[in-house]
Amino acid sequence: MDKTIISTSDAPRAIGPYSQAVKAGNLLFVSGCLGLAPATSRMVDGGVTAQAARALDNLAAILAAAGARTANVVKTTIFLASMADFAEVNRIYGERFPEAPPARSTVEVAGLPLGALVEIEAVALLA
Repeated sequence: MDKTIISTSDAPRAIGPYSQAVKAGNLLFVSGCLGLAPATSRMVDGGVTAQAARALDNLAAILAAAGARTANVVKTTIFLASMADFAEVNRIYGERFPEAPPARSTVEVAGLPLGALVEIEAVALLA
């Protein structure tokens, strides 16, 4: 099987022993993206709104490094520290996937790395 590690400095480096993304055949598996600023690897200020926007920016940067864009995404999973943030994260997400959005799951979790409020992972189909 063809397996390629995808990495870009336009998104924060992995904070553990994993890759930003892995291309396997014509699929791209993007690890969970947090609201970390790429230059500092620190959480952005501004609460869940800013973190969700930054996480989606990081996701887009990783997709671009693999030659893809958000239109290539077929499935996402959103992890929330609080389901009370669902509506706001959903609003930000909808701005990034305005047409033909991917399949999606959203779950509340007991905790996220670095105290994050939101984490977003994706699977994309490559040409």
